[in-house]
Amino acid sequence: MKFGAWISALDRKLLRDLLHMRGQGMAVGAIVACGVAIMVMALGAISSLELSRSTYYERFRFADVFSNAKRAPERLVSNIAEIDGVRAVETRISRLVTLDIEGLREPANAQLVSLPEIGEPRLNGVLLYSGRFPDPGRPDEAVVSKSFMDAHGFRLGGSVRAVVNGRARDVEIVGIGDSPEHIYMLGPGGLLPDEKRFAIFWMGRRALEAAFDLDGAFNDVSVSLNPGTNPHHVIDALDTLLEPYGTGGAYGAEDQLSNAFIESEMQQLAAIAAIIPPIFLVVSAMLINAILARLIATERQQIGLLKAFGFDQREIAWHYVKMALGMVAGGILVGFGLGAALARLMTNLYSDSFRFPDMIFRLEPSAFVIGGGAAAFAAVIGAVGSARSAAKLAPAEAMSPAPPTMYSKGLVQRMFGFFKLDEPTRMILRHITRWPVRAAVTIAGVAAAQGLLVGTLFAFDAIDEMLEQRFHRTDAYDAAISFVEPVNFGALREIERLPGVLSVQPSRDVSVRLRHRHLDERAWLVGLDADGRQRRILDGDRRYMKVPDRGLALSAQLANMIAAGLGDHVTLEVLEGERPIVEATVTAIVNEPMGWPAFMDTSALGRLLGESRVISGVYVMVDPDLEADFSDAVLERPGIASVTLQRASIESFNESMEENVNIMMTIYALIGGAIAAAVVYNAARIGLTERGRELASLRVLGFSEGEVSYILIGELALLVFLALPLGGLLGAGLAYLVATSMATELFRVPLTIDPSTQGFAALIVIASSIAAALFVRNRVKSLDLIAVLKTRE
Repeated sequence: MKFGAWISALDRKLLRDLLHMRGQGMAVGAIVACGVAIMVMALGAISSLELSRSTYYERFRFADVFSNAKRAPERLVSNIAEIDGVRAVETRISRLVTLDIEGLREPANAQLVSLPEIGEPRLNGVLLYSGRFPDPGRPDEAVVSKSFMDAHGFRLGGSVRAVVNGRARDVEIVGIGDSPEHIYMLGPGGLLPDEKRFAIFWMGRRALEAAFDLDGAFNDVSVSLNPGTNPHHVIDALDTLLEPYGTGGAYGAEDQLSNAFIESEMQQLAAIAAIIPPIFLVVSAMLINAILARLIATERQQIGLLKAFGFDQREIAWHYVKMALGMVAGGILVGFGLGAALARLMTNLYSDSFRFPDMIFRLEPSAFVIGGGAAAFAAVIGAVGSARSAAKLAPAEAMSPAPPTMYSKGLVQRMFGFFKLDEPTRMILRHITRWPVRAAVTIAGVAAAQGLLVGTLFAFDAIDEMLEQRFHRTDAYDAAISFVEPVNFGALREIERLPGVLSVQPSRDVSVRLRHRHLDERAWLVGLDADGRQRRILDGDRRYMKVPDRGLALSAQLANMIAAGLGDHVTLEVLEGERPIVEATVTAIVNEPMGWPAFMDTSALGRLLGESRVISGVYVMVDPDLEADFSDAVLERPGIASVTLQRASIESFNESMEENVNIMMTIYALIGGAIAAAVVYNAARIGLTERGRELASLRVLGFSEGEVSYILIGELALLVFLALPLGGLLGAGLAYLVATSMATELFRVPLTIDPSTQGFAALIVIASSIAAALFVRNRVKSLDLIAVLKTRE
């Protein structure tokens, strides 16, 4: 039996029509492919991150609750283990130190973490890539984080000089490892992981007890819970036990820094999947509607014949719906492949930031089902109106030619008399004004392309704004020094005397819990001098403001988290020292794009804590010519936990972002250009199909090839020109939606769009439109005038 016997007459017609319209179908498919690819990419990246994280956590026993203390006796372990729901307890010693690395101009930092003398940690285990764990009898041995080893090219058996309490110690590297607790390894004051300047050193428990005078004590504890246990009850009980020992407050895994960054990234990917693909699918639905409307207008007689031969309305309507599905089918399949490739690219990029031992790539079937289903739904929506109109045509009406268009002078036509326009230009304007819906679809599609470009590329403007605010406005210092323990004001004078120091600003940071109504959050309360110039705060309009001399200044994120506004009274519980609890009035809301700190005048904070000029850190301005001398001198000072230089942070950020920015900008530009090219190509093809006889007639009447091409391409150029300002507005709206949707507790994306971004997006749209129009123009040049004049169109 022949193949044609297996399919109906309508299906054979469907295949012929799809083959004949393959150019337009491919344009629609390209848009669909982009939308499906982004959805598959985002969902695939989410599933890969989730699987990699859960596998790592389970294998190396990531804890559920974390806490710390200044010095808690080891005997508390049994009390912690008796808390209802606790499955396992791991105590340890953890302390920040500075590193003096040969060849590095500035100090680096390391987190020292103790390991049990016997066996492996019960929680937050260490993945040993090579080497061995430290020998309990050798206090200067350590397992070092793999990223730090790779960045410096260190090898097993080498050593790193660590400055512990002002004393330099050469720590021998005996192992290379990682831990699920440090997947996203962020150093003090860092925005991104800096493998050269921050490391984790796992050392023997006995060695760190001796180094920090914590014999028989711990300052860090992790707890795992039985399934179904409410972590908040355990957190409260743990706070009660550790309160006498200077705890900063327990917190769950959702607030653990590394885990919070992973969760934030997955939230942002989910926002991308929810916002960006629908734009592509809406545009594809509009194009399908325009294509089918034109096709049905040219197939009236065929529809009449089909009905005369017994095909009912349902079959006719389903025929055109299947045609729409046929147009997007190829795009869906291409989108699946492209999305899978982009998802793999994203997971490879993540392996540079997230320290998974194995970045497991996984694409759930649901990603394909959701992406393909959404594209098919958009195609049906785009086709249903045209399919319904075709189904409703009566046979007798369909067999007769369509009634001619009623022409009359409209407002625009009457205005022509005031302008000296040539005939081709008049024809362009007349055609646009007499088919306004068709013109509107083209304008909307091109505007959507530009809006998508602006709404995605603005992210790079936002990064620049965040960097400007972070490094040059709010944190306009050259170096930040933090002390192991709060110290008296005399330490500030000692820092002032270090070589290269131009000016200093003290700070006092304390961990607090803020409560407002039924909401509460842990936060850092930062004490600043009102006249300080190194660390400053901005108001909601990003203007400098002084730290209020009374009350509390909340970051906008923290105010939102506890639903507090100006004038509200909040309960402030200090989580160290005497742990005072006071009522404070919110007197300012501060613009902070990262984290959720609160601020208070240092004098007011000192009175609250019952302290007299105690500081926990210093912000320093340094003479660039003496930076090396400053770095050497600060390393020799005892009591310093970490030193961070802004120059090094900026260099690290730029190095980390450069490659990723270039890759993402290329992807966005190609995708946005694809939409613009597809929209313009479809508009040109519809216009050429509809006006082929008219254009050929003009050629016969003596119009040049350029004049005829101008009629078709000039109309497209005018529509693209009209779409550009609308696209700019749509882009601003999309940028607002993206910024709002991608905001997390860790980061807020500032809504800032540089004029160059609008210009770059417009250039991509214009270039893509020109390419598509020139492609169609070649078909104008190849028109067979005699053959065209013989056709009914």
